[in-house]
Amino acid sequence: MLPDLMTRGWRTLSREWMRWHLADESLRFLYDPPPENEWVSVDCETTGLDRRRDEIISIGAVRIVGDRILTSEALSLLVKPTRAISADSVRVHRLREQDVAQGLEPEEAMRRLLHFVGARPLVGYYLEFDVAMLNRVMYPMLGVRLPQRRIEVSGLYYDHKFRQLRGHEQDRNIDLRFDTLMDDLGLPRRDAHDALNDAVMAAMAFVKLRHLVGIGPV
Repeated sequence: MLPDLMTRGWRTLSREWMRWHLADESLRFLYDPPPENEWVSVDCETTGLDRRRDEIISIGAVRIVGDRILTSEALSLLVKPTRAISADSVRVHRLREQDVAQGLEPEEAMRRLLHFVGARPLVGYYLEFDVAMLNRVMYPMLGVRLPQRRIEVSGLYYDHKFRQLRGHEQDRNIDLRFDTLMDDLGLPRRDAHDALNDAVMAAMAFVKLRHLVGIGPV
């Protein structure tokens, strides 16, 4: 109990520190209590996989309310990069430089995303990379990083499979590939490597997994 209290206390102090250092008072809502039983699934496509050098070229996000995925209110943004998109990346997400030439400036895209997300927890598949790329835009702009709680879909899937396989040798070799996860959960697919499609598929996986592993309302 004591470690849990210390962890919660540290999180509270950290959030207060970030709130204090936020450069734009109009965004203080990011630190409000999140709406009950709501999340936002988010995904980014980038010019490459180097967190220090590459840039975001598209953002997809969709709100989750209970077991509903609000695709009719989804956010889909193209972002104009300052550097060339690698040929390898184009083969993955099919976005060429001419496709994003009229995209939003990164700071404007970030503001739209922040207003869409609010204080809701973030959901995603290998979310750490997307958050790192978003923080590269957010930190110079606002002096803080994303404060929202994060829920990793591959982690939920691992917990689910580990419980199923406990006591068996296979529990050391759980396949966390997204295609495997979606097939195993019996979920429909959309065209992959499109930011909004990937966000929606991660949302579907989250909705199913949160019942399987017992995640209650926020």
